[in-house]
Amino acid sequence: MASEITPITMPKFGLAMTEGKVAGWMIAPGRPVKAGDELVDIETSKITNAFESPASGILRRQVAPNGETLPVGALIGVVADASVPDAEIDEFITRFQAEFAESNASAKGEETAVEPTLVTVGTHTLRVHDLGMGDATPLVLIHGFGGDLKNWMLNHAALAHGRRVIAFDLPGHGGSSKDVGPGTLSFFADVTVQLLEHFDLPKVHVMGHSLGGGIALTLAQAAPQRVASLCLLAPAGLGPQVNMAFINGFIEADRTRALQDVLKFLVHDKSLIGRRMTDDVLRYKRLDGAQAALQTVAAACFPDGRQGDDLRPVLDAAPCPVTLLWGEEDEILPVTQADGLSASIARHVFSAIGHMPQLECASDVNGIVETFLTQHDH
Repeated sequence: MASEITPITMPKFGLAMTEGKVAGWMIAPGRPVKAGDELVDIETSKITNAFESPASGILRRQVAPNGETLPVGALIGVVADASVPDAEIDEFITRFQAEFAESNASAKGEETAVEPTLVTVGTHTLRVHDLGMGDATPLVLIHGFGGDLKNWMLNHAALAHGRRVIAFDLPGHGGSSKDVGPGTLSFFADVTVQLLEHFDLPKVHVMGHSLGGGIALTLAQAAPQRVASLCLLAPAGLGPQVNMAFINGFIEADRTRALQDVLKFLVHDKSLIGRRMTDDVLRYKRLDGAQAALQTVAAACFPDGRQGDDLRPVLDAAPCPVTLLWGEEDEILPVTQADGLSASIARHVFSAIGHMPQLECASDVNGIVETFLTQHDH
């Protein structure tokens, strides 16, 4: 069925064009369009041109809203026949964006490609990816257990318009050094403070996923003056339950097939966990010290197969604005852990989405987060 789906991508109107802005859609979602019909106005630094639809069908999605600036080749819309199910459209969008982000980041010679660098922070060497600039309050991204900064590949650049956005590999993860000390949330929160000091960032927005959400909450408790707001995606610390089949399976898996099966716990759409992603994770796991680091973190954060930190009081008493995002089909941390929290906490629950909404419904997450950050910039 995917052959019946036509991606509408940011066009390249000239040799020097690297990005364009969606100036205005001419066709509403759900309306028919013929090949050659003017579909959307695209604005560049030099001109504004109407982009014509490459295919006939129904405009099923406007992936990029009016006003959004994206690189050439990025997905901005989808045209397909009315018979193609909505779920298949959503899967197509997620896969396209994941593949585009990966190819865009790895492309050589691209002006927009900014490679991660190694930074010495205290006794640690951290792999850091620093994008964007502007007057808006900076944003720091904290990934979860077993992850790395690539977990934000569909969000990092999208959020870095007029704002500095820093992603980094936690100690024991990715390209960072493998000493995790006691492996506690407090340890990782302290390392994050050291990173902020290194970059001379007195106050930042913090976006944390899973274990990274628990670290973000711990950071807000320990250094409230440094946290402008919290964006928490399926954060740790809000209930005792955790899928130990994932935690233990991730630590123990040493072959591609076994690890791929474990990684599928992370998403509702299992087709997103491909061979390339699995091999990337396996390479990291085989680095000296990586497995021992994961074992230390798991023992500290998930003793006796349960979450060891109760951060619900911290969240309810958070000294800053908080928004919470969770997939309804989360198989790692159940979405019910978001129940019963303070009414002041904005909650967004995504249907048919698993533990990684930043991957499975990146456009929705980016839109919610961008609006939230703008409201709470200092």
